[in-house]
Amino acid sequence: MPNKCDVVVIGAGIVGLATALELTRRLPSLSVVVLEKELTVAAHQTGHNSGVIHSGLYYRPGSLKAKLAVAGAEAMVEFCRAHSIPHQICGKVVVATGEDELPGLEELYRRGLANGVPGLRMIGPEELRDVEPHAHGIRAIHVPSAGITDYRMVSEKYADLISKAGGAVVTGARVVGLSRSGRKTLIKTSLGEYEASYIVNCAGLHGDRVTRMGSADLDMQIVPFRGEYYEIVPEKRHLVRGLIYPVPDPRFPFLGVHFTLHVNGAVEAGPNAVLAFAREGYQKTSFDFADTVEMLQYSGLWRLVFKYWKAGADEYYRSLFKPAFVRALQKLLPDLRSGDLHPGGAGVRAMPLYADGKLSDDFRFVETEGMMNVISVPSPAATTSLLIGRAIVDQIQPAVQAQIPANA
Repeated sequence: MPNKCDVVVIGAGIVGLATALELTRRLPSLSVVVLEKELTVAAHQTGHNSGVIHSGLYYRPGSLKAKLAVAGAEAMVEFCRAHSIPHQICGKVVVATGEDELPGLEELYRRGLANGVPGLRMIGPEELRDVEPHAHGIRAIHVPSAGITDYRMVSEKYADLISKAGGAVVTGARVVGLSRSGRKTLIKTSLGEYEASYIVNCAGLHGDRVTRMGSADLDMQIVPFRGEYYEIVPEKRHLVRGLIYPVPDPRFPFLGVHFTLHVNGAVEAGPNAVLAFAREGYQKTSFDFADTVEMLQYSGLWRLVFKYWKAGADEYYRSLFKPAFVRALQKLLPDLRSGDLHPGGAGVRAMPLYADGKLSDDFRFVETEGMMNVISVPSPAATTSLLIGRAIVDQIQPAVQAQIPANA
């Protein structure tokens, strides 16, 4: 007999856990189960996150990301304070190193003001040196509200609170099949079967596959991009006080190589962004035949490659040749030397790509009967996870209560 529950959340990354946490808080009579294929929570995108508490500077005014960013950052800081999770409001600068970057910097400043980012100000080279003495630039945006935390620890606390509220987080349970019949869905996993009235798909790197497993049509596919980092050696960490970012290329949903302080005192430099040949491809040598074939058969990928082949080649060049990576970093931090860096970690970002080659730049949810699919939750998903969880539950609550009228 299958294990019976009201709601199953697939995926114990930070968004899945935040959604389950909100369900246990708002609808405490429901039985909520989170299914995670790995043996720990936050094993993929969340656990490889940079740890930045984003302020809301980058996002197009009016987008869901923009609407959630500032309040989400405040909620994350408050959560960390309430649960004694390491965090620091270290501030951030976005630096223009040449005249050609000033229009982009002005646009970011306009967006930040429109989104209500607190304390935002434009500064010149002298003030930049006061904030980040070793950074180089002709103008910069200072974002004093930006901070850092450890999102794996945040996720572990979410899971702990879910369990204390009567929910369950089941690890080592890979979902292999979904079958809807009447008002129930049978979820087949590597640990047995579950039966639920409603499902929330937060499967991250495999979110599109789980969506199609549930027989839903989808006009996009997840394409994995690996971000590779170097770490600054301990004796040179003083070169970076907080967060130092370049002016991003507006064509791409990546922020460019930058410097990130971590709560443990480490400083990362990067990432570049290269196509990964495995959805969980954290190493340069990572390769998954099925993932690669599926990706290469997708027309959207080829349209993206043909349109941006030069930018992609530059990213691969930096990935393969450390001197090229160092030169990119030295534009922001001229005192940095190749010997100051050693290989760091890497993350893989689940990038939703449309068939026409366009990348998704906002949160996107797709609802079908008895199921909500969280398809696109790019950065600042970790920062805004509590508010994303609330937004998802706002959207699904009527359907959930319609499926389970006794618990409404």
